[in-house]
Amino acid sequence: MTARNPVRLSNAEAVAAAVFAQPGSGARFDWGLTGAAELGRVCAALVVVDVLSFTTAVDVAVGRGMRVHPFPWGEQAAEYARRVGAVAAVGRRQVSEERPWSLSPAALSRAPVVSDLVLPSPNGSAISAAASATGLPVVAGCLRNARAVGRWLREQGYGTGDAPVGVIAAGERWPDGSLRPAVEDQLGAACVLDAISGAPGGLSVEAAMALAALASTPDVPAAVRGCVSGRELIEGGFAADVEVAVQVGVSTVVPVLRQGVFTAA
Repeated sequence: MTARNPVRLSNAEAVAAAVFAQPGSGARFDWGLTGAAELGRVCAALVVVDVLSFTTAVDVAVGRGMRVHPFPWGEQAAEYARRVGAVAAVGRRQVSEERPWSLSPAALSRAPVVSDLVLPSPNGSAISAAASATGLPVVAGCLRNARAVGRWLREQGYGTGDAPVGVIAAGERWPDGSLRPAVEDQLGAACVLDAISGAPGGLSVEAAMALAALASTPDVPAAVRGCVSGRELIEGGFAADVEVAVQVGVSTVVPVLRQGVFTAA
């Protein structure tokens, strides 16, 4: 095998690369696909948080015994599902008696259980699928299971200086494709960080600031219902999805993505 020529960074580039990784802390926080790629270079595990609704849907589905395959949003999801012998979820408004599986956590809580479900989404699922290429354990975190996720991470020895955890708030997208930071994902990520905040590696400044936002939010479910993403779903007729998502701490399921599939840890 021919050796690849290493990419040589200037001193300034090397310093910047090190700084963006939030070095010296056991728990780190960033946003979106780019943040996941950055922390995926240096962390021992990643937690993806997409409260409305991918990781909440994963929590519900895995809790019912389904294996969930993340996949980027698009028409290719159905073909991928056929290839791996799975059922492909459809858009919320495409749900029918024949196709009851969708990104809706409320719909998934009622749909028949299937062994394998391809669950596409433009944010959390796409980030999870990309992060799986790192070979790291990737965990789906949400408000429902944040405590269980944090407990599992600590039991596995993550959250130290030698085995840091990167917690990724998925965020949403503006029409031009740029990242829109989302309140619900920041709060969900902060709940995970809160559950691992006692780990010996400590929090990065970014993680500590996310946790400070949680500390200043007296009613997390009310904040999620009232934020842009929550109101969008409620006004679109999917208030039940928001209600499933804001059930803080009700789940003990820890969905871990290994070899491209979320299953219970």
